[in-house]
Amino acid sequence: MNLETMVPPASALVVCLCADWCGVCREYQSRFTQVQARYAQVEFLWIDVEDEADLLHPLDIKDFPTLLLAVGNEPRFLGPVTPQAEMLERLIRSQIQDAAAPALADKSVSDLVLRIRSMTSA
Repeated sequence: MNLETMVPPASALVVCLCADWCGVCREYQSRFTQVQARYAQVEFLWIDVEDEADLLHPLDIKDFPTLLLAVGNEPRFLGPVTPQAEMLERLIRSQIQDAAAPALADKSVSDLVLRIRSMTSA
C-alpha cells in the first residue's frame, strides 16, 4: 500500500517528545514536518520534554527522539526511534493504519494521551 492510498483514522495522534538542546531532535524536526505534510488527517505535535515536564509526569523521557502514537485515546507506541522520515512512516502504517494493532497496557501512557488530547482540544 502506498502513502497516497492510506487513510489514517481521523483520531490519529503522532507526538514527538524531544528537547530543545538535543541536536538530533533539531535535525529531526524538519523530517517530522515533512511526514506531517503527507498525513493531513493525523494530528502531529512536537513537545519539548523540559517545557512540558508536568504534562509528561510520571513518565521520564530520556532518549531522543521519542515518539508517541495513538488512535483515539489508545496509545499504540511509545519509544525512541531513529531520526528518519522512513521510520516514522513505517510506524504510522504499522501502528495507526492497522486497526488490529494492540493498545499499550501502561496506564501512565494512556493517561498521557488523555492529557495531551485535553490540552489540544482546549
